[in-house]
Amino acid sequence: MSFVPEPESAAASIGAPGAAPVPAPAARTSVATDLALVATGAAFVAVCALGSITVPNMAVPITLQTFGVMLVGAVLGARRGALAVLLYLAVGLAGLPVFAQGTGGLGVLGKPSLGYLLAFPIAAALAGFLVHRTHGLRPGVRPFAVFGSLMAASLLVIHPLGISVMGARLGMSAGEAVAAGAVFLPGDLIKNALAAVVATAVFRAFPDLARRG
Repeated sequence: MSFVPEPESAAASIGAPGAAPVPAPAARTSVATDLALVATGAAFVAVCALGSITVPNMAVPITLQTFGVMLVGAVLGARRGALAVLLYLAVGLAGLPVFAQGTGGLGVLGKPSLGYLLAFPIAAALAGFLVHRTHGLRPGVRPFAVFGSLMAASLLVIHPLGISVMGARLGMSAGEAVAAGAVFLPGDLIKNALAAVVATAVFRAFPDLARRG
């Protein structure tokens, strides 16, 4: 009598030594991790926006928002960084007081600072993209490369869009708008330098973040 082996059950196949890993749980874990990181990044930007300084004759307050945006983009990468900032904007536009000076709601769409808010997710994506390219550089060089990436995102995205909208809303000439926006450059240098130092330290502690941007 010939012996025909019975097919293995699904449970036995999954638990058998050497069996191929089941992809579904890993995918769910990855999505859950990404969602947690995006939510955490959005919360971090909101916390950074709580501290703001209103300077006389300045249409836009000085805040740590840009520090939060740049650091989130650098650490989480282009995709997750942009999503985190978009979530932050969505929560603020929905009415929660997470913007500078404890404001929120659709009223911010009429403020001179609108351009800076619109630039934040784009800048976070660009910062994440550029910082990701610094992976593999020598430890002594990487902080400077990260700083350069963050400054590039600030100068190419945040300042042009923010200055353009601010100037248009306040009826400034191009020269007046550029001069008004240039006041924020020294602060951005300091904030981006600090963000580069923090991001580099995070990458040393969690190297997988640098590879998964």
